[in-house]
Amino acid sequence: MDERLRKADSVHDAPGAMGRANPLVKFLGVFLMGLAALVWPDFTLGLVIVAGLFVLAWRVGCLRAFSKLMFGFGIPMAIMLMFIQGLYSPKNTIVIADFGFAQLGLQGVLYASKIVVTVLVFLGSFYIANKTTYIGSLVAALTQIGCPSKLGYLIFASLNVVPQMQRKTTVIRQAQSARGLTTGGSLVSRFKAFLPLIGPVVMSSLSDAQERGMTLETRGFGIKGVRRTNYVKVSWTSKDAVALWSLIAVFLVVLVLSILDHTGMFPVTYPWGGVR
Repeated sequence: MDERLRKADSVHDAPGAMGRANPLVKFLGVFLMGLAALVWPDFTLGLVIVAGLFVLAWRVGCLRAFSKLMFGFGIPMAIMLMFIQGLYSPKNTIVIADFGFAQLGLQGVLYASKIVVTVLVFLGSFYIANKTTYIGSLVAALTQIGCPSKLGYLIFASLNVVPQMQRKTTVIRQAQSARGLTTGGSLVSRFKAFLPLIGPVVMSSLSDAQERGMTLETRGFGIKGVRRTNYVKVSWTSKDAVALWSLIAVFLVVLVLSILDHTGMFPVTYPWGGVR
């Protein structure tokens, strides 16, 4: 992964157009792309969006980590859903493979494919948006449009907890390795090394939570009737407006075409084996 992109988690947004985009536009794009894949009658649109996300991940410098996430999550999920929906869905009427004990149905396979690509669209787009956005920028953007500061802090704490735990785990593992504890090797050795890691990680997290609460109280986080200022400033540019309205327009077009396809007035999807 690009070194500059790795730093974006803790200090600033990622470089490039994605990093400069307003966080609200990026996360609204996650929502709209996921909904577009969901309302589209089959899996084709979601598959196109997933392919575009791979290109976008390559452009922002996180293709390797993105691929590990998508394939590591997508392949097991696809196998599970193909087994459940493909073999045992009550919608199956067209058999594409007969295994004796069960028959693989076309309707179940198409439905499973749609679920898989829709989930991957949500997952992949959120991963890229999160990787290219400093969480403080997202919170600042929310507070600038009038969201309560407590809601902003809740979002900040929720999105920051996993990277924070990963950093703590890495530091503690390196410290234990420097003291002679074996952290690699076979699966059994790694499991044994994981057990002594749990205690320090949990205790340090509890200590951080207490210190964070004291810090918020000291800075007057709960004071009412006072207008707060933000250290991080997020700008709204004409490019953000164009991107936002483009996303909304594309989603509306997808929604209208999906409705027309469902009603049969204007079929837009390919009839897979006679099934739309």
